[in-house]
Amino acid sequence: MALVKGADLEIIDYLLQAEKERKEVVKVTDKHPDLTVEDAYKLQKRLIEQKMSEGSKRVGVKLGLTSKAKQQMMGIDEAIYGYLLHDMLAFEWEPLQYETLIHPKVEPEIAFLIGEDLQGTNVTADDVLKATKYVAPALEVIDSRYLNFKFTLPDVIADNCSSSKFLLGSKWIDVKNIDLANVGMVMSKNGKIATTGTGAAVLGHPAEAIAWAVNKLGLQNEGLKKGDIVLSGALSEAIAFKSGDSIIAQFDDLGSVAMFCE
Repeated sequence: MALVKGADLEIIDYLLQAEKERKEVVKVTDKHPDLTVEDAYKLQKRLIEQKMSEGSKRVGVKLGLTSKAKQQMMGIDEAIYGYLLHDMLAFEWEPLQYETLIHPKVEPEIAFLIGEDLQGTNVTADDVLKATKYVAPALEVIDSRYLNFKFTLPDVIADNCSSSKFLLGSKWIDVKNIDLANVGMVMSKNGKIATTGTGAAVLGHPAEAIAWAVNKLGLQNEGLKKGDIVLSGALSEAIAFKSGDSIIAQFDDLGSVAMFCE
């Protein structure tokens, strides 16, 4: 790594403490301006390994920055990925506790349940669809540890792509029975429409985004495992929420997923 010896552990502790103490912190790149994307993924992996050493279990992968418009806005040309852990899973019937979060936002996604191991560096969207058992509606709660949700690409990658919580709808559909690119979605907050989107907003097709992630993981000799959950990327922009807010995302042919924050 380009970081000086010991700086990686310092950064990981810095981010983990921010999450545990629910406090916004200045960007890692403010102190380490030379941090590269490659460095950041190494930090991310070590951060996840630290969480796993404390009892968390890996349950899947999440995609970020899968909107071409958002990529252009940030001056980048590819998405990002992070990991899902078992203690990030929240449930529709159990209110989310705002006091456990910093400045959360929520975004609507399509979740994939992977039915067979998938690894390589030339994986296609068709390969992803063949390996997928079911898809379902999902909400991802993102909660950047950085001040005012402002960060550079290496910052957000090191922070496991702002991961916090995710919720899955109760309806799981055979992927062969749905045209994911053309799935329409409406997300409402407190009964008022907040955002709309389609599956095509996710790199043209959610399976394309997952294929990209598998190929990136393949470069690290990693991949997806049977039983993994993959959040394929947001169908619309994220919206902020606070205590007392209710959110529901309704998807064509996929049903809905809802959350309440108290």
